[in-house]
Amino acid sequence: MQPENFVSNESKSMSLPHGFEANVVDDCVYHKFSGSKYIFLVLYVDDILLVSSDTGLLHETKRFLTKNFEMKDLGEASFILRDRSQGILRLSQENYISKVLERFDMKDSKPGDTSIAKGDKFSLKQCPNNDLERNEMQKIPYASVVGSLMYLSDLGMQHWKAVKRVMHYLRRTKGHMLTYRKFEDLEIIEYSDFDFAGCQDNKCSTFGYIYMLAGGAISWKFVKQALIAPSTMAVEFVACYQTTNQRIWLRNFVIGLRVVNGIERPLKLYCDNNSAVLYSNNNRSTTKSKFIDIKFLISMEHIGTCFMLAGPLTKALIPKVFHEHIARMDIIP
Repeated sequence: MQPENFVSNESKSMSLPHGFEANVVDDCVYHKFSGSKYIFLVLYVDDILLVSSDTGLLHETKRFLTKNFEMKDLGEASFILRDRSQGILRLSQENYISKVLERFDMKDSKPGDTSIAKGDKFSLKQCPNNDLERNEMQKIPYASVVGSLMYLSDLGMQHWKAVKRVMHYLRRTKGHMLTYRKFEDLEIIEYSDFDFAGCQDNKCSTFGYIYMLAGGAISWKFVKQALIAPSTMAVEFVACYQTTNQRIWLRNFVIGLRVVNGIERPLKLYCDNNSAVLYSNNNRSTTKSKFIDIKFLISMEHIGTCFMLAGPLTKALIPKVFHEHIARMDIIP
């Protein structure tokens, strides 16, 4: 149960506890400053995580919470590993992955090298063609396995094989953790990539993005574009534009923390399409590119394909390149 005197999405008029203020874009994150000291309170359903620069302020907040609410102090967060001397913070999902593998009797399965094989493509043609095939697929727990990933109706055997490959990959990498490192000057960096006409059914392009902060990935997404762009340059511009909302939200969230200096400068956006970068940095326009000028024109910087961290979100890569990208995201054992 959420404490009754915390602000919630349903009731903005509720008072905040003990001098805390809500983050400007996230009502589940609160902060309090006392001189140079600060404390953050993160609320998730009926769980609370406290992070503070001062032990005294931390204990003061704990006393206030336990006095006003029925709760139990569970001590330091057990799923967040840290090395204070090195300034490293690591997030693990090993326990959750182990439970999923055990639930579907795959805890002893053969470890997989990558989450998707290079060259794999999926389309509606792979869906069942008759009731017999559909009845056969009903025996397979596909929806349950991918419930935490993405739900797909009318699945076929190729889809199930792809899901099992993901499970084999998780079996090998369940000990990997998102890793964040202490930097004097924090900066949000975005990588955007696409697969031109990647959808086998309607030739829409697919795109993905990944945001990095403190050396590790903090936000990522892979979706299909709603429109059919006429060129790879246009696809790149549309992809970068469609990440704008997330880009603005992340920037406002970090600024709202009030402990990060220099974050208000323009965010870096990297893509590996030379035409898009050149076009974004000159004033030339043609009839074919007018729709870009009106809605999608933004500035970006070029980065080599081998360094495009969003690559694994848009296409299958050979194991060597895939592992290099994952390591650059600081997802390591």
